[in-house]
Parts: sequence; structure tokens; C-alpha cells
Amino acid sequence: MKILFILEHYYPYVGGAEQLFKSVAEGLVAKGHEVRILTTLYDKNLPQRESINQVEVHRINCVNRFLFTVLAIPTAVKMAGQTDLIFTTSYTAAFPSWVAGVFRRKKRVIVFHEVWNQLWWELPYLSFFQRLTYYLFEWFILKLSFDQFIAVSDFTKKCLVENGVKEEKVTRIYNGLEVTDFEGFVHQKPKQFTAIYLGRLGVSKGLDLLISAAAKFAKKHPETLFKFVLPTVPENFLNRIKKEIENEGLTNKNLLILHELTRQELFNEIVKSTCVVVPSYSEGFGFVAAEAIALKMPLISSQKGALEEVVSGQFIAIEEHSSEGLFNALEKAKIEDWQVEKVKNFPFKETIKQYLELIENINS
Repeated sequence: MKILFILEHYYPYVGGAEQLFKSVAEGLVAKGHEVRILTTLYDKNLPQRESINQVEVHRINCVNRFLFTVLAIPTAVKMAGQTDLIFTTSYTAAFPSWVAGVFRRKKRVIVFHEVWNQLWWELPYLSFFQRLTYYLFEWFILKLSFDQFIAVSDFTKKCLVENGVKEEKVTRIYNGLEVTDFEGFVHQKPKQFTAIYLGRLGVSKGLDLLISAAAKFAKKHPETLFKFVLPTVPENFLNRIKKEIENEGLTNKNLLILHELTRQELFNEIVKSTCVVVPSYSEGFGFVAAEAIALKMPLISSQKGALEEVVSGQFIAIEEHSSEGLFNALEKAKIEDWQVEKVKNFPFKETIKQYLELIENINS
């Protein structure tokens, strides 16, 4: 079968969704399907066309993912003509996928990573205009006629149904992890208390709470080290975060900022830390948390969204979602006051099995 993925970003862009789609696309190719990707040319140094592990990647000369909503339509319609099935994701890739599917009469599947609804009005770093725009855009996407919605957790499935998607159209497929990716990494607890944050730059990730809590914690415990592993895009948001770090008084003595790590380098940084911090306002699944657990790392978690569903092993739940609540969680982590639950696994072989079953059923 010929499958077209229309996505805001694709590898080598850093993020949980991008890791998911790379794994799924390559998994489908391994099962004999032909997979093409239509995405943004977010980095001018990338080629507009290339083959990555037998997945054909086509990049539109469009740095801004919001412009992708419109600029991708002509190419999406053209590529859809040579396609049996279209996969897309929330948010800005959804509309060109829907247009291409309707025009070419192809079935359309959308993967929803999260539904925020009223949360748009609570998140930091957004103006009133941005909150209103995103809220309305999400509402619009939810009203589009897709043949199937994939929710990446039970929490996300519940949110989709609560926001008007028919339950029979929603399939829950957890984001899977390839077990072999984590082999050979062993937690090497450092003498110096070291907390690591990693993930994409997003308004929902709780960086505002973490920066404030980290500054207060470092002042009380000057031997502490925080490691922030951040992508370099979007540049304006990265600069805003760096300014906030500076304003809070976090210095190089207590903070190490890392960029563009390979997966091997990233996992090495994680296992050489005391714990991983996930202070998100919401997570549709929580790739960072799941990967930390797979590495047998202790975790500080907000337990927001699907995190309560995913987090296991050794962890501390942030009792009050505020900088003070996060500071208190860091204090508990320093004295190793962890909760312990049986580890939950999310094997990728189960994920790809469910994707293949969905593809088979939707075309039957």
C-alpha cells in the first residue's frame, strides 16, 4: 500500500511526535508498504528531497509551520493522487491533509497527540490573540471529517470524545518505544544532585515553573546542577527562555544548556543525572517520561494529562502545579523520597501491530 504522511515536522526535528512518526513510517516500510512524507523545510541546511531508511521525505520551502497549513495544499493534492491512504497529525498539517483527501477521495487518518480546549487560556507565554487563535483552530480541526482518529493515550481519547468526536471513530494506540534503543545504558547516579529537563520548546512544557523553581533550589543548594536539553528552534522562543533564565539569576555554575544531541549523547546525559523533570501543563502521552522510565531513571512528574497514565517506576508527583510545588518535589528528590510503582512498558512492536490492523480495517 502507498501511504502519505503529511506532518508539520519530521526527522531530524526533535520531539516526541517526530520520533513516533519516524518509527511508524520505517516500521510500515519494513512491512512492505511504500511511505512518503510531506513536511516543512524547517532548516535551510536540509535537502528538499531525500530518502531516510527507505522513507521518501519531501520538504516544502516553508520555515513557518503555520504557513504550512496553506502552502502545503498544492503539493499535498498532487502527492495524494498517487496514494492509497493519508496520515496526518494535529495541528497545522491537518487542514492540507483533509483538503487533499477530499479532493482525491482518499481515506484520511489523523493522530491527535493532545486536545487542550480550555487549557489554551491557562498556558504561559501566549497573548490573548494567540490563545483565541489556537483555541478556535483546534475547534476547527476537530470538526473536519476524518475517517479515523488515533489517540495516543486513554486520556487523549477521552478528550476527543468530550469534544465531539464520535467514539467509534477513535482508536487508542500508545506511542511505542523500541526496547533495543535503551540497551546498554545504566543509571550512574552522580555525587552532585543533577536534574535534567529535555524536550521540545513548547508553551505547555512547564519551563516557566522549572526555571523559577530551579533558581530557588540552586540558591538553597549551590552544589546543584540543572541540565536543560533544548532544541535551537524556534529561535525566538529559545531566546525568550534564555532571557527568563538570566532574569531568575540561574548561572553557568548551576545550569548547563545543551543543544542538538544525538540520541546516544542524550541518553548518556540522562543516565548521568539524578532524575528527569517533566513539569508539563499537559501531555497527550509523555514521550520524555516513557523514555526516562525505559532508562530506569527516577522522575519528577506533574502527572498532568496522560502522565498519570504513563508514569511508573520511581517517581515523585508534583502535588501543586506551581514553581513552589516543583521546588518541594525537588527537595523530595534530593533526599530520594520516591514513590515506587510497577514499571509500565509501551513496546513499539505493539504500536506498529495496531497501526497495521487499523490500516487493514480502514481499507477493508
